[in-house]
Amino acid sequence: MKHEIPGDAALSIPVRTGRALTLTALADNANASVLIIGPDRLDRLNIPDTLKSQMTARIHAGLVLMSDRGLALATVTASTLDWHDCLTGFISSHLLLLELRKHGLGEADLHGPINFFTKIGIDTQAGLAFVPGHATVGDSVTIRAEQDLLVFISTAPHPFATSPAGAVGVQVGPAEADDPDGLRPEALRALELVR
Repeated sequence: MKHEIPGDAALSIPVRTGRALTLTALADNANASVLIIGPDRLDRLNIPDTLKSQMTARIHAGLVLMSDRGLALATVTASTLDWHDCLTGFISSHLLLLELRKHGLGEADLHGPINFFTKIGIDTQAGLAFVPGHATVGDSVTIRAEQDLLVFISTAPHPFATSPAGAVGVQVGPAEADDPDGLRPEALRALELVR
C-alpha cells in the first residue's frame, strides 16, 4: 500500500501488528507530524515516557515508541537520519483533527507528536532552534507496528520552520525480523507486554 501526502495535507492509515510503515521525504525539509493510537483507542503515543525510559531526547532507530500505559506501540527499525524531533509539537491541529474525526476521535485524542525528518538544536541563547537542511529528498524512516495501530500524519510545516514543508511518501509492507539487541530493559518490558 503506497500513498503520497502533498505538503500541508494529512492522512490517517491503519497499520496491522507486525507490518512496517515507511515514511520517505519527497522534498527537502519535509516534515511529518505523526500521532499514534493503539487498537483500544485508549493507548496513545506518550513522548515523555518513551524518552525517559530509554534515556534520550530524540527519536532514532532502535527506539520503542510507548503508550501512556507503558505498552510498546511501535519500534523504529530503520532511519537514514539520527534525529527526529518530538519536543516541539505541531503548528496547527486542524489537519490532524480532520483525520481524527474520520475515526470518531477528536480534540481529546490529540497528543504530543513525532516530527519525523525535523531536527531541533540549541541556539546561542540556549533556546531551541530549527536545524535547516536536516532532511533531503530520499531520507526515510520505518516503524514496525507492535499492535494494530491508527497512524495520523500531517505534512504541515514544523512550528519552527521558515519555509513550507514538502510531500511525504507513505508505504505499508512487510516488517523486518525483530532484533532486541541493544534495547534497554524498559523497552524490552514494553514489548513483552504486547506479545
